[in-house]
Amino acid sequence: MIDSDGFRPNVGIVLCSAGGRLLWAKRINQDAWQFPQGGIQRGESPREALFRELHEELGLLPEHVQILGVTKGWLRYRLPGRYLRRGRGRLCIGQKQKWFALRLVGDESAVRFDTTCKPEFDGWRWVDYWQPLDEVVEFKREVYRRALNELAPLIGVQPREPLRRNAIAA
Repeated sequence: MIDSDGFRPNVGIVLCSAGGRLLWAKRINQDAWQFPQGGIQRGESPREALFRELHEELGLLPEHVQILGVTKGWLRYRLPGRYLRRGRGRLCIGQKQKWFALRLVGDESAVRFDTTCKPEFDGWRWVDYWQPLDEVVEFKREVYRRALNELAPLIGVQPREPLRRNAIAA
């Protein structure tokens, strides 16, 4: 599903431990790390997509997490030219995302990658809150910065910059 501007609706997942560290996932067969994320299907709410993606990508169920909050608006990023692809005739130029802050309340042993026949990740680790900004692929960095800054107070972390009214809505 691609909107009229060419953006695919998506959810991003910032999962934290009780100590405020973040789950950082390794893309399968690559040395590339990112937060779990995935598309919102037609007729699905962002919350429904969150729980579907959480299970597909990390093997977690709703009872394993507590929702702390979600970004107020859509955060958008454009894909570099080499990643552009058509979806049912419409060109997808990027993603628009709602980012959810979650706390793991179940045991971390519940994280697994075998709940789908096409796993996206083959490893994960806990990282300090701002570390993903140094490691994520360049074209996602600004969205990560904006999402982490907005979600920081929900996780008990000081934002790096003042939050401005409507600064996140794109």
